[in-house]
Amino acid sequence: MTQGSDATADVAPRPSPHEGHPQPLGKVVIAAGAGHFVEWFDFGLYGTLATAISLHFFKAGDTHAALLSAFAVFGAGFVMRPLGGLFFGSMGDRLGRRTTLALVVLITSVATALMGVLPTWQNIGVIAPILLVILRLVQGFAAGGESSGATALLAEYAPPNRRGFVSSFVDVFGFLAFVVGAGLVLAFTALLGEDALNSWGWRALFLVAVPLGLVSLYLRMKLEDTPEFRAVKEKGKVVGNPLRTSLQTSWKALLFCVCFVVVKAVGHWTLQTFMPSYLQTELGYSAISSYGALVIGLLFIMLMVPLFGLLSDTVGRRPVMIAGCAGFIVFTYPTLTLMSSGHFLAAAGALIILGVFMAAFDGAMSAAMAELFPTNIRYGSMAIAYNISVAVFGGITPFFATFLITSTGNTFAPAFYVMAAALVTLIAVLRARETYDAPLAIE
Repeated sequence: MTQGSDATADVAPRPSPHEGHPQPLGKVVIAAGAGHFVEWFDFGLYGTLATAISLHFFKAGDTHAALLSAFAVFGAGFVMRPLGGLFFGSMGDRLGRRTTLALVVLITSVATALMGVLPTWQNIGVIAPILLVILRLVQGFAAGGESSGATALLAEYAPPNRRGFVSSFVDVFGFLAFVVGAGLVLAFTALLGEDALNSWGWRALFLVAVPLGLVSLYLRMKLEDTPEFRAVKEKGKVVGNPLRTSLQTSWKALLFCVCFVVVKAVGHWTLQTFMPSYLQTELGYSAISSYGALVIGLLFIMLMVPLFGLLSDTVGRRPVMIAGCAGFIVFTYPTLTLMSSGHFLAAAGALIILGVFMAAFDGAMSAAMAELFPTNIRYGSMAIAYNISVAVFGGITPFFATFLITSTGNTFAPAFYVMAAALVTLIAVLRARETYDAPLAIE
């Protein structure tokens, strides 16, 4: 993979992230991960509850039309992500990672809690979905600063020979958020029934954001900024306009980062958001079976991601990422046909198969992105590239996958979208150079 800057990089030896620093790495991982957990629990819960939301915020009638509308609002949150990435990424490179990440989790938690108390279509008519869209836009704006910031934080604290392993915990906590979110929906449905979930339970789940947000905000505010960022400040290397600097010196790295994220965005939102509705609406699974299979699949991914991160520290980022892309290209269509058997074990097994390739790609990619850019523009560069790709490809995934089915009549049509995304990323990875053994540069 190419280094992030064409200018001569300052790679003079600096203190290890642990030398003379009072905060153990485990504390940093927990603080970064807790905020990331909240961010994706809040942001992803909407997708998991899309079926229930479609009953309350859109005019009663065609079930497919209501679900498409719910997924369209889901996609609206992604529209704001590049703007959020630009705003928070620039803030993170100028003011530091800690303060920026604390603000991100605060905004997201407030927006999610407000979703839990919104009046519905039955109460105020068309104003209800308008308010829902506004809150999704706020969520998306805040989410634009989360993944890249958490990745930068962990990569800059990590020992050089364990950067892949440590950085992979961004995705571990992200998948844990979806496991907990889907698990809560599953438990609620099993204990109180689908009618209770659809009538009032969805509100209670959104309101869980309040205590989770307070805890993660506290943990992030107790952190100090990374040794890498503090070295940038001490050397006077902080730049006033990180995005402009990135476009001038690291435009190739930005393109690589955009392409890396394509399969991550499509794969994540296919598995985490589209799949529960797909299993129920298209393949006839019960709510309990679909959420149960999803929890098993996501839990498997969560456990496998750090193992692939560790592997990428040994063999390099490229081989692991290539394996993930190739797996999606070869196995996505067969796994969807496997799900169509209607058996719970078939659905769970299919999600586990796809989960292997998602975990492989995610395990290596976080560190790979961080290594593309020097410290003084890392947060902002990753934020804008990551969120452009997620907005274009990830945000439309649930809507576009549903549209492909309704327009073609082919239940397995979404597989081709996932396969195409994997091919785009595979080409980029094949053209990139390896960076796992290179030091992080200041500028």
